[in-house]
This record gives sequence, C-alpha cells and structure tokens, in this order.
Amino acid sequence: MLITLEGAEHAALRRRLGGLFTQGHVAAVCERVLRAPLGGLERRLAAGEEVDLVGVVRDGAAEVIRELVGLPAGGSDFTEAAAVVSSVRLWRTSLTGRQLQRARSTLARLSEAAVESYRSGDESTVPGRLRALGLDEAEARGAVGLFLLTGTETLVSFVPRLVALAHDTGRGPDEITDALVEEALRVTSPTPVMLRSAAGAGWIGGVRVEAGERVVIVTLLCTGAYGPFSPDRDPSETAGLRRLWFGAGPHFCLGMPLAMAETRAVVDVLRGFPDLAIAGRRPARGVLIPAYARLSLRAAR
Repeated sequence: MLITLEGAEHAALRRRLGGLFTQGHVAAVCERVLRAPLGGLERRLAAGEEVDLVGVVRDGAAEVIRELVGLPAGGSDFTEAAAVVSSVRLWRTSLTGRQLQRARSTLARLSEAAVESYRSGDESTVPGRLRALGLDEAEARGAVGLFLLTGTETLVSFVPRLVALAHDTGRGPDEITDALVEEALRVTSPTPVMLRSAAGAGWIGGVRVEAGERVVIVTLLCTGAYGPFSPDRDPSETAGLRRLWFGAGPHFCLGMPLAMAETRAVVDVLRGFPDLAIAGRRPARGVLIPAYARLSLRAAR
C-alpha cells in the first residue's frame, strides 16, 4: 500500500487520506480518545501510585488507531500485531511460511471490524476513504493492517524513551520542550531503517547502483552522525536532517502529525509532576524497534 506505491498513484492515495491526518483533526481525535486513559494516568500519579508508562501509551495509541480505522473502542489489544513486527529480521528478504501464515491470520482477525467501515462507506475512517478511492476490500484491509502495525509501535517505543532521556539528563517532564522532543527523535530514530529504490543509475559510497535497485538506508546511523543526545544544542545544527526519522520526500510519514499530537498529549499530563521519578525500567527483548517493556513512574509526594 502506502509503503510500496510509487508515482502518481501513491501521491493520489496520500492526498485523499491526508484529511484524516491534519494537525487539527488528529488533535481533536487525541483530545477526545485519550481523555480517559490520560486522566487515569494523572489520577494515579497524583495518588502516589507507581504507573507503567509503556502500558498507558500502548493502550492510548491503540484506542486512537481504532478510532481512525473504524474498530470498536476497547477491543482486543495489538500485542499480536507487535509480534508480527518483531518477527521481521533485517538480514532476511522474506518471512518464513509459518511467520507469513501467522501474520495473515493475526491481521485478518484484528482488521475484521474495519471491513464493516469499508462496506458502510464511512469516509471518516481510513477504510471508508479507501473505498471511495476505488480500492477493493482486500486492499483496504491491507492498509488497515499497515496502520495497526505502525500506528502503535512507534509511540510505544518513543514516548517512554523520551521521558527516560529527559530524566537521565536531569530534566523533569516540565522541561520537555519541542526542541528536546526533536532531539530525542533524532537519537532514537523511530524508523531505524528505511527502504528506497534508486531513481537512476549512479554511485553511493563507491558502490555502483542501477536504476530500480532497492537501497537500505540505516536511518539510525544517519541521524546518529550528529553525536549523542544533546538537548541544549542549537536546533539549526541538525536542521539539515529535515526530520529524516519520519522519512523523506514523497514517503514522508503520513502519520507524523498524529504521532506528535499523541506525544504532546502524554507530555502535557506529565508536566504537572515536575519531580517525577523513574521507579524501575526493563528493556524490551526480541523487538525490531528498541523500546522499553516497562518504564515505571512515580511522582514525588
């Protein structure tokens, strides 16, 4: 779908879906959908409870994606979808037969309800928009699968790491500025690897590349070339990256405004607890995108 399409068809699909991802629309969706989970986070921290930020972000991101793709609120979680992503290995060009069967079964089950949105033609959802574009049901289900996979894992990876980076450099959540968020995105690079096709024959780093050949771009190395996490640096120093961690050119991440709106929503709640402490942390294992399995927070009383 969006990842592999090129040219005019890709541009047309992005243009028609774009209305679902404008800053105003995603901000309204986040305000409405995240009100309950973030309200719970605020109440629990205020009561002195220990709260796992990873779980809060995962639940909230899942609810936002459900809203966008037409799934019922409070349905099954996307843990199985995360397992599909985790099965990808960068040194292999395909999934095994068993992995493929599991992936198809998982995504079919998760996207079943979205098919109803497609059939009803509800253009406030991704499937409804795709139907209006003329895509068939199987294609719409594939696009929904893409959003299920990418719309949660990026947030679950980034937001806890953002809070931990600020904490580990002596900054409370009230000091998480837009510039600090951008610097954290640079060093974590939520899309650590991207695939592109060579537009024409040429040379890359002394290697001959023919037109149409696939090129693996290790985004994490590109963004990391600017040095370690340095939230006090002048933003102009990394301006040339142009948010490479969200992609570049016609494949720049369509959901970037949504990711930023969700990040701001979580940070806005945490800012009310400037003395927030990390009570414990555990890294995730066997994942494609580095993340915490658990990041426990507690507010000073």
